[in-house]
Amino acid sequence: MYQQPPRRRRNFAPFIIAVILAGAMIVGLRLYVGSRGPGDAAGDTGHSAGPAGRCDGEKTTLTVAASPEKAGLLREMADRYSGRKVGGRCADVVVENVASGGAMLALARGWDERRDGPRPDVWSPASSGWVTLLRQRATASDAGAPVALENPSIAKTPLVVAMPKPMAEALGWPGKKLGWSDLLDLSTGSWAGHGHPEWGAFRLGKTNPNFSTSGLNATIGAYFAATGLSGDLTEKNVADRRTREFVRGVERSIVHYGDTTLTFLSNLQRADDAGAGLGYISAVAVEEKSVWDYNQGNPTGDPATLGRHARPKVPLVAIYPKEGTLYSDNPYAVLTAPWVDDARRAVAADFLAYLRAPEQQERFAAAAFRSHDGRPGKLITEANGLLPAEPKATLNPPAPNVLDRVLAGWADLRRPANVLMVIDVSGSMGATVAGTGGTKLDLARQAASAALSQFGPHDRVGLWMFSTGRDGPRDHLELAPIRAADAGRLKELRERLAGLTPDGGTGLYDTALAAYRDVLGRHDDDAINAVVFLTDGKNEDVDGVSLENLLPALRAETGRESVRMFTIAYGQDADLDVLRKISEATDAAAYDSREAGSIDQVFTAVISNF
Repeated sequence: MYQQPPRRRRNFAPFIIAVILAGAMIVGLRLYVGSRGPGDAAGDTGHSAGPAGRCDGEKTTLTVAASPEKAGLLREMADRYSGRKVGGRCADVVVENVASGGAMLALARGWDERRDGPRPDVWSPASSGWVTLLRQRATASDAGAPVALENPSIAKTPLVVAMPKPMAEALGWPGKKLGWSDLLDLSTGSWAGHGHPEWGAFRLGKTNPNFSTSGLNATIGAYFAATGLSGDLTEKNVADRRTREFVRGVERSIVHYGDTTLTFLSNLQRADDAGAGLGYISAVAVEEKSVWDYNQGNPTGDPATLGRHARPKVPLVAIYPKEGTLYSDNPYAVLTAPWVDDARRAVAADFLAYLRAPEQQERFAAAAFRSHDGRPGKLITEANGLLPAEPKATLNPPAPNVLDRVLAGWADLRRPANVLMVIDVSGSMGATVAGTGGTKLDLARQAASAALSQFGPHDRVGLWMFSTGRDGPRDHLELAPIRAADAGRLKELRERLAGLTPDGGTGLYDTALAAYRDVLGRHDDDAINAVVFLTDGKNEDVDGVSLENLLPALRAETGRESVRMFTIAYGQDADLDVLRKISEATDAAAYDSREAGSIDQVFTAVISNF
C-alpha cells in the first residue's frame, strides 16, 4: 500500500522571451538538486578510438554543444572516439553541456564566447524544434541561421507525462488511453473523484518552454490537444478563445516551472526517500528516457551517477498523451559558421557516422533512448513503466511563426507568480570581482534589475535587502512590499536596487525565515508563491535562529501549495550546502553562482521557475 504523509503573468513580448533564453546559456552553472559528476569512460566499443593523446601529429578539435539529458553519455562516447585519425589529423571531440534554448539564442545572435562559452562546431539540441526556432529568429541577421537544412537524428525519445504508478493505475494505466484532457479534468477537481481523497489536489510539474525541450513540447502538445489537430496548427488556432482557456486550465495546475526537469525529479526522489512519494507532485512532463533514469534512482541521467542511489519505493510510469506527442529527435547540426573549417567538418561527419553505428546505438539504447529511427530498445518495457507500442499518435511540429505565437501565448496563460526577492548587502558584497570592473553587489544589482523584465502585470513581486541589524533588531529591511508588477512598480524596484550599498554581517537564518513567513502571509492560491534568496556568505548572526531550528520551521509550514525558496550561492564564500538544505526543505532548488561573474545568467535561470 502506498501512503502519502501530509506535506505539504506575466505578458512576455518576443524580445523578453529572448532575454529569458539568454539565461539558459550558463557556463559552469550547476543546479544543486541532486548529485552530479562527469561522465566516466568505460569499456571498449571495438572502434579504433581511445582517450585523446594516443594519436600523434596535428590535432583537429571538434566542439559539440549537447543538450543536458545526453551530454554525459555523448562525453563518454567522445572520449572513446577521440584519438582516431581523420584526414591525416588526430581527432579530439569535446562535448559541452548547453541548454537547447540558450544555445539557440546564442547562435541566433552570433555566438559570443565571452558571454556564451566555448564556440561549438556541432549543435545537438534535444529537438529539431530549436533548429526551427533558430531559423525563425535568425532571419533578421545578414548571415542567416548557421545550420544546414538537413540535420540527422542520433537518438530519439518521446515526450511523456510521468506519473507515480499508483496514481496512473487509478486513472486506468496501462490499458486506458490518457492525455491532456484527462489532466485538465483532474486539475479542476481532485483525486477524491478517483477514490483517493488522501492524494489531495492534482499538481503538475512542467518546465519553462523558453528553456527546456520537455516544456516546449508539452506546451505545443497542450495547444494541439485543445484544437484536436495533429498538424497544421495556425496562428488563428493559437489565438482561439477556447484553445487559450484549455491551455490556461492546464497551466493553473503547475507547481512551478524551471529550466530543467531535474528539479522536479530530484525533489520527488527526496520525497520518496522520506516515504512521501505521492505527496510532492502528481505528474511531470518529461522525456521517456527520464522515467527510466528516475526508476533507476538516477534522476540526473548522468551515467557516472548510475547505481549510487537506490531505486524509488514508488516508481514512475509513462503516459503517452492520447492526443499525440512530439519526439525529442536529438538532431546533429553541423554549423555552417565561418569557424567550422574543412578539417572540423570532416571530423563532424566521421563522428556522426560513429554515433549512428550499431555499437553506439546500443549505448543509447542502454540509456533508454530509442534509436535514431525511433525503434524502442530492450529497456522500453511495461515492467520499466514504459510502453514500446506507444506513442500511437505523433504530432507534426508547428511552423516557425506559429511556434513563436505559442511561446508568446504561453507567457500570458501561464500560472502567475507571487515572489519576494531578497538580496544580501553585507560588507563582503563590496568586494571587487576580477575582470568585471565591478563589485559583487554591482553585478547582483544589475542581474536582479535585468531579471525584473521577466515579470509581467499578472505577477506580484517585492524586494528586501539584508545584512545584520538593518531595521532595529531585524536583519532585513523591506524596500518594496509585494505588489503587482506593472511598469511603474518595476521602475521603482530598479531604483531601489540601484541604491543598495554594502555594510554589516550576514543575518542569513533570521532573514530566510522572515522572508518565508512574509510570503506565506501573502499566499495566493492561484499563483506560484516563492522567495528568491541571494547571499554571498555564511550566517553570522549568532543571536538569531539556528539552522537546526530553521529547517524544521520551514518543513512544518510547508503545505502542498506553499512557499518555495529558490536560493543562490553567490561568490566563493557562499554556504552552498546550507542553501541547498533550505531549498530542499521547501521543495525548491539551490543554484550555484560561486563564479560571481555568472550571476546575471544564474539570476535569469532562477526566475525561469515562475
